[in-house]
Amino acid sequence: MNYTKGGFPIWDDDFDREHFTPEEIAESDLHAALITALIHARQEQGLSQRQLEEISGVKQPQIARMEKGNANPQLDTLLKVLAAMGKTLAIVPIKG
Repeated sequence: MNYTKGGFPIWDDDFDREHFTPEEIAESDLHAALITALIHARQEQGLSQRQLEEISGVKQPQIARMEKGNANPQLDTLLKVLAAMGKTLAIVPIKG
């Protein structure tokens, strides 16, 4: 069932469990966490997307698509953006 508050959808865990596998939900959660961390890192450094383009070599529209979740960037693209901000990926246990 889709719920809304003020015209905006509210997350419905029951709907997710009925329509998606646990693996699909976990993948989506990881993707959202990565996007959130990427945006936070950029904002923490006071960088605009255009400035991040200049220091990373990744075009601003691609950065915008990544941040909106509308792109699945190649690993090397993601690493370029992160390295430009002094960050990298790490393999860590998934919180249960």
